[in-house]
Formats: sequence, structure tokens, C-alpha cells
Amino acid sequence: MSDPTPLRLHVPEPTGRPGQATDFAFLHVSPAGTVRRPPVDTAHFDTQDLAYALIRVLDEQGRAVGPWNPELDPVTLRKGLRAMMKTRIFDARMLIAQRQKKLSFYMQCLGEEAIAVAHSFALQPGDMSFPTYRQQGLLLARDDVSMVEMMCQLMSNSRDPLQGRQLPVMYSYKRAGFFSISGNLATQFIQAVGWAMGSAIAGDTKIASGWIGDGSTAESDFHTALTFAHVYRAPVILNVVNNQWAISTFQAIAGGESTTFAARGVGCGIASLRVDGNDFLAVYAASRWAAERARSNLGPTLIEWVTYRAGAHSTSDDPSKYRPADDWQRFPLGDPIVRLRDHLIALGEWSMAQHEQTQRELEVEVTAAQKEAERHGTLLDGHIPSAATMFEGVYKDMPAHLRLQRQQLGV
Repeated sequence: MSDPTPLRLHVPEPTGRPGQATDFAFLHVSPAGTVRRPPVDTAHFDTQDLAYALIRVLDEQGRAVGPWNPELDPVTLRKGLRAMMKTRIFDARMLIAQRQKKLSFYMQCLGEEAIAVAHSFALQPGDMSFPTYRQQGLLLARDDVSMVEMMCQLMSNSRDPLQGRQLPVMYSYKRAGFFSISGNLATQFIQAVGWAMGSAIAGDTKIASGWIGDGSTAESDFHTALTFAHVYRAPVILNVVNNQWAISTFQAIAGGESTTFAARGVGCGIASLRVDGNDFLAVYAASRWAAERARSNLGPTLIEWVTYRAGAHSTSDDPSKYRPADDWQRFPLGDPIVRLRDHLIALGEWSMAQHEQTQRELEVEVTAAQKEAERHGTLLDGHIPSAATMFEGVYKDMPAHLRLQRQQLGV
């Protein structure tokens, strides 16, 4: 009897390394307009093909085609383009501010702006988002959230609404339906499901929207969230942002090449979609489909947003160590801002002159907000909340040992 063949452990490796371009063949990019759009009351079984295809609306000529075309009016399209542009400019200014030591840390969403901005247009007042740290577009797309206040949080200054208790970029806006961001991976996914279950138990019409990155799908909270969402038919949208990189780890480590992240939803009994995350119209259409499904008591939807993290993971990261510097230029889904801009131009509702003028206006607006925020201090000048604030807002009646510690601190 011959010896059995030794088992070998498969260890996935990045397809892109310094000096070697990423091979994007695994993306399985469907032509725009070719993926079917089922009714919102479809069974999860009937979304299996949608978990492997790629829902797209904008074609290479900037035309909106196919059954997922939401036929948005030009006013809404221009508002979406402006919000994406503002988000990118905001990110660029805050990145510079971090390099100037005015804030300790920052995370951009460069290349991913369409996902949060378009998704925000599909939600209603009272809905609750449970975001990760790259969905600042959910806030910047709104008219009732001040950039100055967001910047004060980033700078941990005397006007920081969170009083220095959160890391920069970890915003919290109850009035805007934006749950406190957590630095612990994947916790927000199961929190979103629990909040949605609570809304249903209360007989409310509000839905939740939970967010997670491709790498965090390896956390147990991801699978627990899917189980509870399926069993209790929670009115929740489960967003998986597949931007190809979990810090320096390529998404293949989390299993993104052997299957799709959307397919995991189908396996858990959840209707699932795989969507071009750099296509503003496709993001809006899929978000509206999932929101209508949740609000109609038809259960949860998992959406995999396929995009690319164009910048570093954070200001603490050097992506040149693990991928070529120009990788983003080769990403087949393109720049979300350029694609929506070209669509509006094709409609005759925009021009390059308007685009350049809007760019200048937004740069002035963001710069003015930064100057106003810096009037209240930056990390560089030490104008930060009093140390006394860490004792406040935790207990109704402060325990004796904390009173003693505060006295010892002299605040």
C-alpha cells in the first residue's frame, strides 16, 4: 500500500506586490445594464446569480443603461456629484492637517466616495447607520452636519462634540442617524441587526444600515449578524465594502477570490447583491431596492460593494510596501467622481467649466471650515478639552473612587 499524498495548507497571497501590478481578472466585471433586477419581494434563493454578477448602470460612454437605472433627476445627480467632490476635498485637507500635526490620525475614503454618498440618498430620516471609519460621506452628503464640528472632533479641540473621548474619524451623530464608530472590527454589524430587530419589535418603520470591510468578514461577529438577521428577518441592509485591501492584507486572505462576499449572504438565507461600488447610480439603485425590501418587512439584504481603496489604509500606513503606487489607475471600475461627471456631461446637465468652478468653490468652503475649526484649537497648540471631562457623562452619581481621582488630578 502506497503512502498517502501529504496534505498541503493553501495560503492565499496578494496578487499585487511592490513592482507587480494587481491582477483584477478575478473581479468578473459584468457589462453595464446586463444584470437583471428582480422584484423586492424575491426569495433569497433567486438572488444567487446576483451575488456573483456585478450590478452596473453606467457604461463606458457615460450612459445609464439596464433595469437597475434609477432614472434620477439632474438636480439629484448634481447634488450627489457635489457631495462626492466635497468628501474628497475634505479628506485631502485633513490628510495635510495630520501631516502638520494638527490632528493625530486620519483615514481617507479616496476612491470609495460613491458608496456612502449614494447610499445616504436612499435612507430616510430616523434610519440608523452603523458605519465603519470610511463612511464620512454619509455625513458630508447631509446639509445638517457641520464640517466645522467634524473637524473639531478630528482635532480633539475645545469644541470637540465628543470631548476627546474618541479617536479622530470616529464620529457620533445621533441626530443624523450615525451610530458611534468603534475601533473594534465588526462590532457594528451585529449592533445594526440588533437595532433593526428592536425597531421591528416596536412596530416602527425605521431600518438599520450596517457596514463592514472585506477583511472584517473573517470576524465571528459577521457570521453571527447574518444568522440573527436571517432568523429574525431583521429590517437591515448589511453592507460589505470590498475595497480589496484590509490594511496590507489583500482580500483573498478573507476568501474574496474563491467566492464573493455577497455569496455568503445567500448561504445564510439572505437576499444578496454584488454591486459596482464606483457607479453612483448602481449604488443608489441597489440601496433603494434593499431599503424598500427592509421597510416592507421582507427581510435583510446583504450588498457587496466592489471598489478600491485608492489611498493608504490610514496615515499610519505606507501602501508602497505592499502594492504598486499606480494600482488604482489600473482598477477596471474607474473613478466614481469622473464617471458621474461624465454621465452628467453626456446628459447635457454639466460641463468641465462647471466642474472646475464647483471644485474651486468647494475648496474655498472646506478651507473656511478648517480655519473656523482651528480657531478652537488643534492638537498642535494644545487647546484640548479639560481632563475633567473624562469623569463626566459616565455615571449619574460619580463613585467615590472617581471623585478622589479627580481631586488628585486637580480638575
